[in-house]
Amino acid sequence: MNGTNGPLTGVRILDLTSVVLGPIATQILGDYGADIIKVEIPEGDLMRSNGVSLNAGMSSIFLAVNRNKRSIAVDLKTPEGMEIIKKLIPEVDIFIHNMRVAAIEKLGLGYDVVSSIKPDIVYCAAPGFGQSGPHRDKPAFDDIIQAACGLASLNSVGKDQPDYAPTLVADKTAGMAVVNSVLAALFHHERTGRGQYVEVPMFETMVSFMLTEHLGGLTFNPPPAKAGYARLLVGGRKPAPTTDGYIAILPYTADHWIAFFRIAGCPELVEKYDVADRRARNAHIVDMYRELAQITCKRSTAEWMAICDELDIPATPIYGIDDLIEHPHLKEVGLFENDVHPTEGPIRYVAPPTRFSATPARVRYQAPLLGQHSSDVLRELGYDEQKIADLKERGVIKEKNVP
Repeated sequence: MNGTNGPLTGVRILDLTSVVLGPIATQILGDYGADIIKVEIPEGDLMRSNGVSLNAGMSSIFLAVNRNKRSIAVDLKTPEGMEIIKKLIPEVDIFIHNMRVAAIEKLGLGYDVVSSIKPDIVYCAAPGFGQSGPHRDKPAFDDIIQAACGLASLNSVGKDQPDYAPTLVADKTAGMAVVNSVLAALFHHERTGRGQYVEVPMFETMVSFMLTEHLGGLTFNPPPAKAGYARLLVGGRKPAPTTDGYIAILPYTADHWIAFFRIAGCPELVEKYDVADRRARNAHIVDMYRELAQITCKRSTAEWMAICDELDIPATPIYGIDDLIEHPHLKEVGLFENDVHPTEGPIRYVAPPTRFSATPARVRYQAPLLGQHSSDVLRELGYDEQKIADLKERGVIKEKNVP
């Protein structure tokens, strides 16, 4: 636990999350200094097997969302396993899960039970759907939520069918919402001494996320237009071709467009599209981006980058995900760090991107083996060695040790 001096130092979290949504949230809280006790079933978190692996149970995705945690593997279907969890509850400040609410209540760890053991607990549930609606008991994974929230439909623009974004955007967005919500409830607890139940449903979170710019005409009642932000839906903005690839270039203000058209040798387009007038510019935006693509294809990406830097026009080359570790900015700020995992050997990981001047976020230890800390946590609860050995032998707890 050396170097534990993040802003959440001293906060303890009982983490019953799995897959990505919950683990990315608790990892961020762990990066901020909280002591995360990750409870896994004896078979382990599903994400231990998804992604690239050198050794079974320690996949790239698991490593990416489970650092700064201590793992205990407990069979919660046994009375002894449930007893362990109920002994842990008074020792923590926050309880987080992303199971269906009906399932965790059947297990015996719903809010009423947990808060009866520790009345001031901050209890966060991150189910697929809000519990006051008819979909409360439906299963939810990232694809399901992308489809339900409108993202898959929006992603069909320019295609012949709906499509999913090739990233776990629903899981990760909802995970960020969990972090925000837990921190707000923790702040309330610090002010008042009172805990509360916090619900962060994936579906509602993603609908809110999607409709920030796309509620459109439905903002008003009666609606004067359909939902959707036309500037994004009608096309126009897309990577622009160059002589050697593509570039993301975004003249945004009137000054940007005027400077761009002039340096491109097309000053007549400034008047043609009435660029100085914002409303006229927005009305002509699709045509303006079509002109931009016909202009950018005449010079190289490097040439356009130099021009955009000179004119202060937002622009970047198109980076592939394999290229990011060599991105000059990311290298300079040290976003990628190297470490030696106790079992996986040399690894690269993405460091916490948030910077705190007084209480820096730290990676104190890498993702644990399944149940790596089962004995340690039980000792903290007062279990003696004989009892721990007995629980292992009967399969109530599981533990893999670092060689």
